[in-house]
Amino acid sequence: MIRINLLGGAKPKGKKGPAISMPSFEFGNLGGPMIQVAGVLLIAVAINAGYWYQLDREKKSIEVKARVAEQKNRELAEIKAKYLERQKQADSYKRRVDVIDQLRANQTGPVNLLSTIGDTVNSTEAVWLTSMQDQGANVAIDGTALSSDAVANLISNLQKTGYFRNIEIKETSQDSAVKDMQAFQFTLTCEKAKS
Repeated sequence: MIRINLLGGAKPKGKKGPAISMPSFEFGNLGGPMIQVAGVLLIAVAINAGYWYQLDREKKSIEVKARVAEQKNRELAEIKAKYLERQKQADSYKRRVDVIDQLRANQTGPVNLLSTIGDTVNSTEAVWLTSMQDQGANVAIDGTALSSDAVANLISNLQKTGYFRNIEIKETSQDSAVKDMQAFQFTLTCEKAKS
């Protein structure tokens, strides 16, 4: 077998295989210091330009996102204005309905009061009413009874209705105008129960 040395170096003795030398480059003097400073400045300008380009792209991206956000904000502001307008209308409607309901309740209030007192007096024996005044939270009742027990029964029956909570006798006296029998004049104050 024939061996050819292409590297051009002598084969050292005692070592097996060819010796490999690494290529090397020599730059020499790359010009003066001005050229080196200009190269560094050129590299710095290139890096700065790349950074500026990246920031400019981010700026444009942020501007696009801001325009989209402003558009969405305008749309939401319109929706909010419509919602607030509808809310005002709903509140106005609710107030109207509440006023109508209150008027209906007030309209039936005296009817219920008269019905309750009428039924109670009719179910109580020996009692007649001469007047009744609705004073808001209270009702004043004047009447005549044949006995003091009849007045007590009337008070008990008024309490059982649940329409009144405090019933007080303001005045009771024997009627001197009636000569044939014993009659009592009475005045009651009844506090309406809150519903």
